[in-house]
Amino acid sequence: MKLGDPTLDQLRIFLAIVEEGSFGGAARRMGRAVSAISYGVAQLEAQLDVKLFAREGSRKPALTDAGKGLLAEARAVADNVDALLAKTRNLHSGLESDLALVVDVMVPGVVTAQVLRAFRSMFPTVALRLNVEALGAVAACLLDDEAQLAIGGPVLADYPELERQAIGAVELIPVAAPDHPLAQPGVAPGQSRKHLQLVLSDRSALTAGREFSVLSPQSWRLADLGAKHSLLKENIGWGNMPRHMVSGDLASGALVELDLPERPGADYTLHALWRRDARPGPAASWLIDMFRERLADCTTVEPSVRSRG
Repeated sequence: MKLGDPTLDQLRIFLAIVEEGSFGGAARRMGRAVSAISYGVAQLEAQLDVKLFAREGSRKPALTDAGKGLLAEARAVADNVDALLAKTRNLHSGLESDLALVVDVMVPGVVTAQVLRAFRSMFPTVALRLNVEALGAVAACLLDDEAQLAIGGPVLADYPELERQAIGAVELIPVAAPDHPLAQPGVAPGQSRKHLQLVLSDRSALTAGREFSVLSPQSWRLADLGAKHSLLKENIGWGNMPRHMVSGDLASGALVELDLPERPGADYTLHALWRRDARPGPAASWLIDMFRERLADCTTVEPSVRSRG
């Protein structure tokens, strides 16, 4: 037998009967006559060539084995249509259908996770794409139209194509393993230049040739902050790190904060950035406010803002 095409209304009638436990309850919920509910489910059964309910005598309708087997699929179809309608309504109201976000590697991971968890609850219909980059690579994602919103550092402040708004800061401090020569007391001025410095490098060409708090002519360039962290703990050089990332190492003694005469540490200003020709939509604007709020609550954020390290 050739099966028919059930309608969305018939599926909703089926689900209403299951959820309300009776034809009368489904009729009240849907604002229909009981006869219309009975006709709708009979039509669905005819289309599918199965009995969905056992309703002999005066018993409440009970799902047959076929009804139980088709219930999950019916719910999935109805849920997908509801999601489609919700997304369409959001599009008409100006809400983004999707959003590409790039976050600076210096942003505390816990802050990003908290913000995105709240984002998922607040905007369930907005598809999000997240990228984590460093230095000029953050701006490159915006300039190359690979992202609509960025949370990035102060090295991005001089691109006229971008609009920016300061939302917080992360403290950077110079650290090394406890047996590193620079970790010993009484370090003389200029000694930092005699030891290997580990420096975070840029994946993009936007800041090529620029230096950020590089004191030593001996340096290793690393594109990954996690790799830099691991090398520091192995006593391979010294370097600046966000305090939140090394706080556990400082407490355990795996790393020590260096007291250098040059004071290379700094507060790393964080900005929300977007292209001037593409203003943030409702979801992007919400993200900007939420990152600002979470960064303000984060103990790693300091009130002063200076330069990158």
